[in-house]
Amino acid sequence: MKKLLLATALLSSTALTGCVVAVTDGEYNGHHSWKKEQRENREKISQLKIGTEYQSVLSKLGTPEYTDMVSKGDTVYQVLYFATNSKHSDGVVTKDECTPLLFKDSKLVGFGDTAMAHLL
Repeated sequence: MKKLLLATALLSSTALTGCVVAVTDGEYNGHHSWKKEQRENREKISQLKIGTEYQSVLSKLGTPEYTDMVSKGDTVYQVLYFATNSKHSDGVVTKDECTPLLFKDSKLVGFGDTAMAHLL
């Protein structure tokens, strides 16, 4: 009986040799995935119009990489950062690899570094 179990175990292990299991943790699934997503983000951002509602932008672009919010007087500014220009696929997106979208009282007032400069 022991010899039969040993033979079965040996045969099973050789049958499994070479099996590969791919597991991801939600990060980009390859070189082309992050580039495609960022190209799509650039295309969607370029089609936005001044005055677009905050929720509408979220519906079109999905969850941003980062968000900021600040109040100046009676005005609330929100900034959404979407990945648009990563240099390499290290799985980490920093703010300098994103395009900021600036909202004033929940309406889009601009995007990019020029819009942010007006906030400061």
